[in-house]
Amino acid sequence: MTPNKDKMARQFTEALPFCKALGMRIEEVAPSTATVSMPYRTEIIGDPDTGVVHGGTVFALMDTCAGVAIFMHPDSTMTTATIDLRVDYMRSATPGQRIFTKAEVYKVTRSVAFLRATAWDDDSENPVATATGAFTFERPKEAGK
Repeated sequence: MTPNKDKMARQFTEALPFCKALGMRIEEVAPSTATVSMPYRTEIIGDPDTGVVHGGTVFALMDTCAGVAIFMHPDSTMTTATIDLRVDYMRSATPGQRIFTKAEVYKVTRSVAFLRATAWDDDSENPVATATGAFTFERPKEAGK
């Protein structure tokens, strides 16, 4: 992994308007893993009566975190797209709390990366959601090909 991958991942995520709009921030990266968080904000509430965030924002956080984890894989380029992402919601995120997601690449084929992810808030022992997914995977082109 090049030493600049960490910096490039952060710059890329910070430049995406969607990530900016949701206030996402990379908390930690390592080879094939990433942790990304999103603050609680009234603009992302899905149930005004309870203040619970919309499930789509949790999905978006998990999808983005998976993309960063793929980028952090030592053999990947920056390019990826979601093929499939299954999210199992286990409970509502607690209103007022930042949501975190950690994603890990656990298998890579010639053109597909497989990931697992978990989302949580302050209660890290009780996940908000878990996910499994498949994403496109590109390796750098070899010189002369």
